[in-house]
Amino acid sequence: MITSFSSATRRPSLAISPGPGSLPGRGLILAGLLLLAGCQQAALPRLHADHQRLQAQQAREMQLATWQDWTLRGRLGLSDGHQGGSGSFVWIQQGDRYDFQMRKPITGGLVFRLQGGPEGAHLINGDGRELSDPDVETLMRKVMGWTVPLRELRAWVLGARAAGSPASLSFQPDGLPATVSQDGWQIDYPSWNHDRQPALPHQVFASRPPYKVRLSIESWQRGVDAGQGD
Repeated sequence: MITSFSSATRRPSLAISPGPGSLPGRGLILAGLLLLAGCQQAALPRLHADHQRLQAQQAREMQLATWQDWTLRGRLGLSDGHQGGSGSFVWIQQGDRYDFQMRKPITGGLVFRLQGGPEGAHLINGDGRELSDPDVETLMRKVMGWTVPLRELRAWVLGARAAGSPASLSFQPDGLPATVSQDGWQIDYPSWNHDRQPALPHQVFASRPPYKVRLSIESWQRGVDAGQGD
């Protein structure tokens, strides 16, 4: 999930022009992205997806499919190959409804808040400017200039394949996914949180050159933390 980027061609964006609601400075952006990249651990061997590993992953995904309501917090980095953004985020999922907030890394000021569900999506930035669209990915393309796979990301952030399209996987020695390749995106899972069952990703790096979406997840919660939706 997601913020906006400057470009030579002006789009109907909410957080493009400099000001209180704009993205952090380039130095902070690069620092944030480097910080996220620096959190990676040494790469583990990647094992092919044999029948036993795929069966275990399918069972894990069936269990995760029962997780309708959850709250996720962490750090986010975005890049289109030329410009990017970084900051903290809170993602609240309630069935098909979502509430995603991104905040600046130093001041904590709002970068944007994205809310929606089956009826469409609504985005507001730190300046209070608003934009809506019946389709969330169309909305984010208007804001950013490129399509962020939001529907798929809801599954990928759990370490699962998204429904509706083929996917290929590789696995770590412990049987958890190392990579998922789907819809032209590669999702890498450098590290996992084993404190929960099923285990959940600690880092989720999605890339489709030149685009990158990086999440470093600091906390998971089953259910909704009402205090984070205000």
